[in-house]
Amino acid sequence: MMMKDRGRTNDAGPGGCAGTPDPTPWIAAADSGATRKHAPATLRNRDAIAGLLATCLPEKGTVLEIASGSGEHCACFAARFPRLHWQPSDPEPSARASIASWCADRANVAQPLAIDAAAEDWPIARADAILCINMVHISPWEATLGLMRHAGRLLPPGAPLVLYGPYFRDEVETALSNIAFDQSLRERDPRWGLRRLEDVEIAAGEHGFLPERVVDMPANNIGVIFRR
Repeated sequence: MMMKDRGRTNDAGPGGCAGTPDPTPWIAAADSGATRKHAPATLRNRDAIAGLLATCLPEKGTVLEIASGSGEHCACFAARFPRLHWQPSDPEPSARASIASWCADRANVAQPLAIDAAAEDWPIARADAILCINMVHISPWEATLGLMRHAGRLLPPGAPLVLYGPYFRDEVETALSNIAFDQSLRERDPRWGLRRLEDVEIAAGEHGFLPERVVDMPANNIGVIFRR
């Protein structure tokens, strides 16, 4: 089963979308029970991610977001890319309620789907792009394998699969902050931790995907665009 913690990522830097004032930060271990959650990292990374998406998303079609978390990314990107239809998802009921709340006034956002990335079946037949932010390192490896398997089924040739987060890379020195972050993740759950980008590329290649671009992002994160 896919697990994803909302309370901490390794992002830093400015960002923002106009909208409702942010509620109390959502830390999974201390959830107040409020419907609308707030993941602080979304404020810091959404502008950089939106800039990356502007270079690779289709002009129209359906963007499936896996592990949408609080729903703040989806609400922001739906406003920035109004010609696209956004399909958020998350395996956790509390996250889906938050997504629905954040996206209630977005006419181009569908109701969130209950999708566990590692599950054998996903309740969707097709997508024109898939976006997955900060899941690969905060979930069991089986979730990444499931993501690649289903992306191969859902996406037509040439459609983008976009990942964002921190990774180890064989030819790139790892930042000390990422090493510490990896250690903290593994202490919380031994199935979690930063992945080697090369391992992710192998998993993607088994379903016909090749890395089109690897883009350095703020706070020692990267964006990776795969296509078949």
